Amino acid sequence: MKRHNNAFIINGKEVAARIRDELKAVVSVMKSDTGRAPGLAVVLVGENQASKVYVRNKARACEEVGIRSFQHSLPENVGQSELLALISELNASDDVHGILVQLPLPGHIDDALILEAISPAKDVDGFHPCNMGRLAIGSPLLSPCTPLGVMKLLDSIGMDISGKEAVIVGRSNIVGKPVALMLLKRNATVSICHSKTTDLQGKVLAADIVIAAIGRERYIKGEWIKDGAIVIDVGINRAKDGTLTGDVDFEGASKHASYITPVPGGVGPMTIAMLLSNTVDAARRLVKK
Repeated sequence: MKRHNNAFIINGKEVAARIRDELKAVVSVMKSDTGRAPGLAVVLVGENQASKVYVRNKARACEEVGIRSFQHSLPENVGQSELLALISELNASDDVHGILVQLPLPGHIDDALILEAISPAKDVDGFHPCNMGRLAIGSPLLSPCTPLGVMKLLDSIGMDISGKEAVIVGRSNIVGKPVALMLLKRNATVSICHSKTTDLQGKVLAADIVIAAIGRERYIKGEWIKDGAIVIDVGINRAKDGTLTGDVDFEGASKHASYITPVPGGVGPMTIAMLLSNTVDAARRLVKK
């Protein structure tokens, strides 16, 4: 494991590659046992270029592990009822085990209504209220991909989470809240901080585990990190010079942390790996011999 300053670098690309290799073996066995491979349907609405790139990357990752990928591209002005009808078809399809609607959706479409229309058993993004509720009570079915990736990265360094002080900077439904629930299930003591938190520096400085997901370039300063802390940077921001940077001052934080994730190459690759993992898990439950 490489180091930068005092911190070991948690390489998300390497961890994600190992997970994909494991999934490839599982999918091969599923095909042999059932005659069917897991199927992931991705719904893309409009011409958002970033979304198109994400969808292409997901399709390539599916192909690598043997998951069938079904892409449904709809025009920007598609009606909400038409989109709901497509989701209903995908819910009923025996070939589709996971459904992902690429966000953001156009303004005339109700995101929450669309996400709630997806069958919880096929909700591989883990955003359906039923899946979020199950996560909250400690009995998850399919969980959000990025928080799952964060937990896998902690596991990859042999982190004993029990009893640790974990501070999450960011309270989104996509990362902050679900990762807090996952850490609580593993017996961490968890604080969720945000833009209105008083003495944010002091709270971060007390943390054994810092998870930054606030969406602000280098917002978490190096001197905020306790010596020996583990830093997971979920943020991805475009700096003025065009480079990608996280929510943490990597250079400064790596002088204090024991482990830290880079941006890019840390949490990012794990999100797609967990999407594939969720699709395989969903197929295991849905596919019958």
